[in-house]
Amino acid sequence: MLEKAECTGGDQLIISKVINNNVVSAYDDEQHELVIMGRGIAFQKKSGDPIDEERIEKVFSIQNKDISEKFKTLLYDIPIEYMQVCEAIIDHARTTLNKNLNDSIYVTLTDHITFAIERHQKGMDIKNALLWEIKRLYKEEFMCGVEAIRIIQDKLNIHLPEDEAGFIAMHIVNAELNEEMPNVIQITKLIQDILNIVKYHFQIDLDEESLNYFRFVTHLKFFGQRLFNETQMENQNEFLYEVVKEKNTAAFQCAEKINDYVQKEYNRSLIEDEMLYLTLHIDRVIKRK
Repeated sequence: MLEKAECTGGDQLIISKVINNNVVSAYDDEQHELVIMGRGIAFQKKSGDPIDEERIEKVFSIQNKDISEKFKTLLYDIPIEYMQVCEAIIDHARTTLNKNLNDSIYVTLTDHITFAIERHQKGMDIKNALLWEIKRLYKEEFMCGVEAIRIIQDKLNIHLPEDEAGFIAMHIVNAELNEEMPNVIQITKLIQDILNIVKYHFQIDLDEESLNYFRFVTHLKFFGQRLFNETQMENQNEFLYEVVKEKNTAAFQCAEKINDYVQKEYNRSLIEDEMLYLTLHIDRVIKRK
């Protein structure tokens, strides 16, 4: 796990490794590795030297070895200001969304923003082909991306395009779902396709501002995650499935179309509980309440 930590007294911390002039690693009393940031904290320092605690600005506790190594490798080359900006963005996302984000976001988002800034400075901004979908399907995460653009402008005086707000939103979704980015892209396409099936089946426009639309999209995120990870719910609601199927005929027929789509595109058949929850969500979202 990678998280911000506090230095709480005890024995003075000793440098285990100098990562760059502003970052060192050390070990706490319980032998957990720490990555410690502070401007000039490693100036003229070497392994075995004590850490000047007055220079400490941020402390990260790292328990996942793989993330630890990637994080340290990343910090070799990036300016401390970039890391501080990324930390501010991640803190804002955690607070605003009130969701757990996988620790890997410290690596993936920092890496992405660093290269995005480098590309921008070379006039090589990249268009986000999924921007329209991201704005509609991941509204809260996109607003975090917009705030990220503002933070970068405010702290670094670099104005990245709106496309980058979309890319940052995808990294946040990735950290929410604990998925690799290609899977998140697939899940986004799946959600859009299913929403289109619902719209065309009922010949209606969905109210994208409604709570039921938000709930449906949230359900589809995790539905997609189960689909692409080849995991399934357990059938535990056989009686309820029959009741819902009988009482919500139109919504169930739409769920059957979604099942046909999933079979054709992904060679998977949906079990009864997946059909049950799809039917319930469809029934709610078409009523626009």
